Amino acid sequence: MRNSAILVLVLMFSAIATGGDKAASPEQSRKAYERFKALAGAWHGKSTKGWSEQIQYNVIAAGSAVEERSFDAHPGEAMLTIVHMDGDRLMLTHYCAARNQPRLLATSISPDGNSVEFTFLDATNLPSRDKGHMDKAVFHFIDDRHFTTRWTWYQDGKEQWLEEIQMERTSASEQPQK
Repeated sequence: MRNSAILVLVLMFSAIATGGDKAASPEQSRKAYERFKALAGAWHGKSTKGWSEQIQYNVIAAGSAVEERSFDAHPGEAMLTIVHMDGDRLMLTHYCAARNQPRLLATSISPDGNSVEFTFLDATNLPSRDKGHMDKAVFHFIDDRHFTTRWTWYQDGKEQWLEEIQMERTSASEQPQK
């Protein structure tokens, strides 16, 4: 009885630490990863709060990761986000101006692959889940030249949606890398 009670507590803590979410299916994850690879190139983002940013996507490490470099979202700061497969799971690590690195897991992918939701798994440089960090990201692909992102900030036990960012490829002549 005591061992089963400990197991239940361990499982409950694990569910709380990861948000209780399970990874999207391997097939959906691989399909979504291909969608991220197709973003390679330059993009311009405009937030619903009025600021804009330049984004550069690169497929790196022999196609095993997609790098997103964000400029101007925070004046004088660049941020980096890496999307990659981890076995059958699609992962995202965000290197934030908040000086932490949340790792998010793709937990929901629409059947057509046009919407991918990542939720908090864990983080480095985050002494407590209640310290401010990016906790969720939703990507909605509209077409080859447009998509939106929406990030959730989590702090002190509360989740807040940040503004939505509308992304547009900066040049019609740029072709996505395969």
